[in-house]
Amino acid sequence: MTRIIEPEWLDELPADDPDAVRSRRDLHRVNAWMRHYDLMADALQNHLNRNPSKHLIELGAGDGEFLLRIAGKIAPNCLNLSVTLLDRKNLVRPETLSGFESLGWHAEAVTADVFEWSRTLQSADIVIANLFLHHFYDISLAGLFRAIADRTRLFIGLEPRRAFWPLLCSRLLWGIGCGPVTQHDAVLSVRAGFEGDELSRLWPAGDNWQLTERPAGPFSHLFIARRVQ
Repeated sequence: MTRIIEPEWLDELPADDPDAVRSRRDLHRVNAWMRHYDLMADALQNHLNRNPSKHLIELGAGDGEFLLRIAGKIAPNCLNLSVTLLDRKNLVRPETLSGFESLGWHAEAVTADVFEWSRTLQSADIVIANLFLHHFYDISLAGLFRAIADRTRLFIGLEPRRAFWPLLCSRLLWGIGCGPVTQHDAVLSVRAGFEGDELSRLWPAGDNWQLTERPAGPFSHLFIARRVQ
């Protein structure tokens, strides 16, 4: 299946549009359905068990609720983590930031374009992205990966898997109560998703990185780049 990137409706809607608000709520349901909370929590916990970390950045963090739910799963084993929630829209509520604080994490929201921001990116132990990378063409991802690789020890990306079964299921999201925007965007997301070693080929070459790329769960594609000590 050829990778096709098309604009998604949610990205074009104003943040306070009722359809956008509903679609962001839908995404929490979709992440649960795709098992992304568990998949990301497991990948992070495996790293944190071996490598104490101080700073984590999420790219395309949206309203911050995805990482907050991850924090709820792993915070007891990883206190005092500093979190940066990066998104081009200002969507993070004060209650979400307070939720991180209650778990022993400190969080800040940064509103910026990821490519402009990456030019001045400070070092971070961990960078993650969830349902974010598929929005971009390979040439843009390669540049973003170069900036990240220079400044982190671990990168984790969870994306739609570009395959027949995820595409079929993306057309059935009405069955779990998702609205028209989410139903439309889900199909486009799968068509723009990844398979095989497509992301590994975009990561900067070098012996100091261990790359893992594989299907994850029934619908997803997992990419992990871990710096070799």
